[in-house]
Amino acid sequence: MKIEALTKAAFAPFGEVIEIDGAQHYPINQGFAERFNDLASVDVEAVNISIVVAIPRPKPIAIMLMERHPLGSQIFYPLQDRPWLVVVCGDPKDRTSFRAFSATGWQGVNYARNTWHHPLLVLEAESRFLVVDRKGPAANLEEVSIGEIRLDLP
Repeated sequence: MKIEALTKAAFAPFGEVIEIDGAQHYPINQGFAERFNDLASVDVEAVNISIVVAIPRPKPIAIMLMERHPLGSQIFYPLQDRPWLVVVCGDPKDRTSFRAFSATGWQGVNYARNTWHHPLLVLEAESRFLVVDRKGPAANLEEVSIGEIRLDLP
């Protein structure tokens, strides 16, 4: 699978790209900080904010399952400036629907409710991500095995 740059237009069918480029912003804290506002829409009833620490997978990276969250959106935003990968699809049974995106350390994603995606894929050292998703008692994870798709890393 070929990896493409993560852009708002390319990722729109799957959710939102979270980045400050082009975002509305204004000064706060007596001018000592800048707020970049309204970067994503959280689609959940009760919010859970977490930190996830991920390690790189062996290369070449094999995509073997996809997951989705039927009860809410899910945000991943990196806490360091390292590239990472985003893999999504419209239908896990249709290999032509798979897309892989290369995200910068300044870009996060908000997976829309019910969007099929691969679990977090980091490329370099251990990486931390801020995660915003649904909190609640009902199960909010569906996984499906897909065989194996190899990512064409540059």
